[in-house]
Amino acid sequence: MQKVGWLRRLFGDRGEREAASFLKKNGYKIIARQSFSKIGEIDLIATYQDTIVFIEVKTRSSNVTGHPAEAVNYRKQKQITRAALVWLKHRNLLEHRCRFDVIAITWTGERPVIEHFQNAFEATGRNELY
Repeated sequence: MQKVGWLRRLFGDRGEREAASFLKKNGYKIIARQSFSKIGEIDLIATYQDTIVFIEVKTRSSNVTGHPAEAVNYRKQKQITRAALVWLKHRNLLEHRCRFDVIAITWTGERPVIEHFQNAFEATGRNELY
């Protein structure tokens, strides 16, 4: 079982690298990758124009268990919102414009299919940003 988790992490890292490359090609500046706090991890943090963008990346090898973006459920949105709030507070950026995006990657062949969902969800849960 340990090996499966290790391989899954490598696959996820590969997806995050592809997502970061995709974002850079589309005018985003990556400012953090795998940002950890006690609350949880934010896969990518970028800036686009005057907005801080918190990005959740979901990578799958097929859609058998559903579309990758479907894994960003309410519980995950709440965790990402809380982690983003901690990140913003720590840097004194609470008044800065931000949004939450999801990048879904399906990797069935040589090249991945990348879908970018901008404003995929609003700040969620008790600790909503505004």
